[in-house]
Order: sequence, then structure tokens, then C-alpha cells
Amino acid sequence: MALGIKASIRSSMLDAITAAAGASALLRIYDGTRPSTGGTATTLLAQLTCNSTFAPAASSGVLTLNSIASSLSAAATGTATWFRIVKSDGTTHVLDGAVSTIAAGTGDMQLDSTSIVLGGTVAVSTATITAGNP
Repeated sequence: MALGIKASIRSSMLDAITAAAGASALLRIYDGTRPSTGGTATTLLAQLTCNSTFAPAASSGVLTLNSIASSLSAAATGTATWFRIVKSDGTTHVLDGAVSTIAAGTGDMQLDSTSIVLGGTVAVSTATITAGNP
């Protein structure tokens, strides 16, 4: 049987992400194959700045990020496949995750479209991180 963790403990684990990300963390969106956690990144498609307050306290094992400023100029053209959150210093790794479209619903972060065009606008309407039980 798979491990099941009490919701309040899962929420505490997620609150540790908020503490690690700190103020104005950076959300970076990449194409290609996601490397091992914290590994060498592929092509950076866009970088967005998270809210100065990353997220309120997690609830029921779900962390909902505060608003994220749109990037008005994508860095490259490609298909978003994964993302990384780093502290505002740009170097301290916090977490990596998969990207999908909202329609597919399979990614840790879901976008209206995973097609990003150089110089285009990239926006994240909502972002949640779930520490789920099987």
C-alpha cells in the first residue's frame, strides 16, 4: 500500500516551499526534457517574477501561489514542457515541475497554451502546487 500523509503535514511541507522561495521568486519556463531535479536547464523560454509574497499558507495539501506578473517578452520560441522556481537571487533552486495545457490537465503547472513565441507575452493565471496522497 502507498504512503498516506495527513493533510496538515502535507500543508506544512508546502509552506516550507513558500519559505524557501522567499520574496519575488522567479518562475522559469523551459522546453525540452526536464533534467534531474536541480540539473542543467534546457532552453529558457520565459522568466516571470512571482509575487513579493509567494503564497498564503497551504490548505488541505494545496499551495496556491499569489499572482505572478506576466512576462511581456518571451526569451525564445518553443514548447513549454517544464518549469523551475528559483529564489530572487536567480541561482538558489527551489523546485522543478512539469508543464501542460489546461486542457491536458497533467502538468504541475498548466498554461492556456504551451506554445511560446520569442517576444510574445507569457501569462500564468493561476498556479497551485499539490502534495497529494495516492
